Amino acid sequence: MIENLYIKAILTSVVEGLTEFVPVSSTGHMILFDRWIDFSGPQAETFTVFIQLGAILAAFLIYRQQFLGLIPQAGDEPFLKRLLSGASRPTVLHFVVAVLPILVVGLLLHKIIKERLFSADVVAYGLIIGGILMIIVEKLPKKLKTVTVEQITVKQAFIIGIGQCMAVWPGMSRSGSTMVTSLLIGIKHKAAADFSFMVAVPVMVAAVGYDLLKSWSFLSIDDLGYFAVGFVVAFVVAWFSIRWFLNVLGSLGLVPFGIYRIAMGALVLWIL
Repeated sequence: MIENLYIKAILTSVVEGLTEFVPVSSTGHMILFDRWIDFSGPQAETFTVFIQLGAILAAFLIYRQQFLGLIPQAGDEPFLKRLLSGASRPTVLHFVVAVLPILVVGLLLHKIIKERLFSADVVAYGLIIGGILMIIVEKLPKKLKTVTVEQITVKQAFIIGIGQCMAVWPGMSRSGSTMVTSLLIGIKHKAAADFSFMVAVPVMVAAVGYDLLKSWSFLSIDDLGYFAVGFVVAFVVAWFSIRWFLNVLGSLGLVPFGIYRIAMGALVLWIL
């Protein structure tokens, strides 16, 4: 069993960075991995939430041009209209309709999710069901007419936001849920992944911020060191993970990730 706190922090951050944006469920992997290395307690739980900020920063920097495009340009039109129309696509309105559903569902079910769904068997079933769903959707005949993220409509963004609500089940995967939904409504893989990763930034900022506000009191100055290390590791690994996934997604599709999820979930259930 690993005893060194910094080694546990680094390993956990590597898992976070590798899985946060790949459709294999970072939450599910973190729950399983932290139990395996015995990284538990209030500080550990807060740490696993905090290091997501490193992954968020990686996504924000990769898509910084799109986020800067959300800033309204000077003009004669009312500020709100300029804000919602934006200088580029997707606009603020795209983000609002895509983010709002999961924020509402997450807020309403937060206590139930934390108390009842953060168990290994629930995660395993989520991995398996999500994996089967990804394979089925990938194999279905589809007309993928939306080629770039700029072509995604507000209506499509809202439908993706509804589909994203599946991610409140640990093991289902936020990125997996958004990409499966995107494929079903005619959005190509690369555009689906781009929009999924961009939407992840406000969703994760809200979720992480809410969790940290509730758990920050558990921390002391002694926790600063390994929290900082974890943030940096998660940022670097997430950066390369996003770049790698975007490069291979077009050729691989979602099937290999679905197979991995099913195998991982089955292994967990077998061990249990």
